[in-house]
Amino acid sequence: MRLLKLVPDNTNLKFVSLRKWAFGLTLILSLLAVGLVAFRGLNMGVDFVGGVLIEQNFATPPSIEAVRTEVDRLGVGEASIQSFSDPKTLSIRLPLPDSGDEGATNRLVKKVSDDIGAKFPGSTFSKYDTISGKVSDELITKGLLAVGLAILGIALFAVVRFEWQFGVSTIVAIVHDLLMTLGFFALMRNDFEVDLNIVAAVLTIISYSINDKIVIDDRIRENMRRYRKMDMREIIDLSVNETLPRTVMTSVTILLALVAMLVLGGHVLRGFTAAMILGIVVGTYSSIYVSSSLLITLGLRADPAPRKGGVQDGAERVGPKVER
Repeated sequence: MRLLKLVPDNTNLKFVSLRKWAFGLTLILSLLAVGLVAFRGLNMGVDFVGGVLIEQNFATPPSIEAVRTEVDRLGVGEASIQSFSDPKTLSIRLPLPDSGDEGATNRLVKKVSDDIGAKFPGSTFSKYDTISGKVSDELITKGLLAVGLAILGIALFAVVRFEWQFGVSTIVAIVHDLLMTLGFFALMRNDFEVDLNIVAAVLTIISYSINDKIVIDDRIRENMRRYRKMDMREIIDLSVNETLPRTVMTSVTILLALVAMLVLGGHVLRGFTAAMILGIVVGTYSSIYVSSSLLITLGLRADPAPRKGGVQDGAERVGPKVER
């Protein structure tokens, strides 16, 4: 039985020759992502902004304005109402009651859900989440700290394990992946909320991206020692092509599982799964076209051959002569 090969043997793609185009595309997409986050903003979930989030299911898709008018009539505070993938499901975000105790929150939820149920026959209360402003601030701080420490730790590992150029290229690739993810959620803010599930997805994306990058970097370092006279561009192309079957197979198998989760996982997992799918795609792209090619720009060179027995620096190391 023949093994499935998504990448043919002896593949010799010239990735480095496209590095200027890749750098240009990466810069444009990164600036667009920053612009989207700055001007459009993120739809922060109740985990980060605090308040009460009520999820209501309707028999037929309602008008958001009609639901907003009905909620405003109750005098429970300014409501933020959104529809996600299922138009029959609406999320109603409200400020916490003044007292802030659980009993007052339960009464608020019951008041809103009962009124909407009476106004829109066939609608049913699904669930609600609540979190205080103090806790949400703490979650934001710890979430940012977790992402920052992850990036710093990975960069330090790359510097210690390889050379400083690998550490810099690692940071650039990870920041690129994060910007693409944030830009996507800013662009799709009407469809996705940024909550703790997204933070978990971002940390998972970082771990996948660095895993893929370390494999390529390790092969680059091996080939730098093996082919001391080879040009650095050729070494990187060779290394990426040698690891390409593993990279593509890993990405495809993970994507198959994520697509199944996106289709069958329900509303709760949609944001996490969408972030993961995007992260796998951009993480693979950054590992191949961004971080690897950036090593040339940073001045990485193959190690010179050691001086031994009169051999000049830069000579290629060969094995012993075999008598025939």
